[in-house]
Amino acid sequence: MKIKEVADLVGISVRTLHHYDEIGLLTPDAITESGYRLYSNDNLLTLQQILFFKELDFPLKKIKEIITSPTFNREEALLMHRKRLLEKRNRLDEMIRTIDKTISYTKGEIQMSNEEKFEGFDFSQNPYEQEARERWGDEAVDQSKTKLGKMSTAEQAELGTKMNGIYRKLAALRHESPVSLESQAAIKEWYNFLNKMGSYSLEAFKGLGQMYVDDERFTKNIDQFGEGLAIFMRDAMAVYADTNK
Repeated sequence: MKIKEVADLVGISVRTLHHYDEIGLLTPDAITESGYRLYSNDNLLTLQQILFFKELDFPLKKIKEIITSPTFNREEALLMHRKRLLEKRNRLDEMIRTIDKTISYTKGEIQMSNEEKFEGFDFSQNPYEQEARERWGDEAVDQSKTKLGKMSTAEQAELGTKMNGIYRKLAALRHESPVSLESQAAIKEWYNFLNKMGSYSLEAFKGLGQMYVDDERFTKNIDQFGEGLAIFMRDAMAVYADTNK
């Protein structure tokens, strides 16, 4: 299949397939004399694996490391995907039930305990934990997990609300200069917030900002609050770190 046919079949962009080829994640089995990429059935099975891993929030670098390993077993990976996706579905089903109950509660149709209001939320599993450990070491991550572990479900939810509030404030400023006093005041609030959960040096803070742009998972999540927010935060975090050294 030609690259456009694969893109249309799967529902991803040709640009994404070009990127996968450039980084050695998915190289087509053949290229015509005219330079057209031709994807085999085996290529398609590999692409399926890549997309399953992406659905489970694996970064592209880790996916490449896994699927190119001599010990990689496609059937075992499929069984793992199935198990993980069932767990994810169960958690989402529970959250949907919580939403339905909350709708009834707001209408005055049922009573709802505080514990029931937060059923389905799970902050115990961090898909970025291993990467964070590799970048900043175990101590900072363990401190963050310890602090979160001591919080009640309601306190963790409140923390998430505060985090989203800071994101919205920064999103409103993303078209301003990251050097401006207002931008720097908002990014300082973000720095202080992160240090309530862990211990981040200025250098680690700057590195985290760079990862917001380098790692497409972070970019996608952050830019939900406004396109270009991840880039703005990276620049503002770098200015803040360099200014306050």
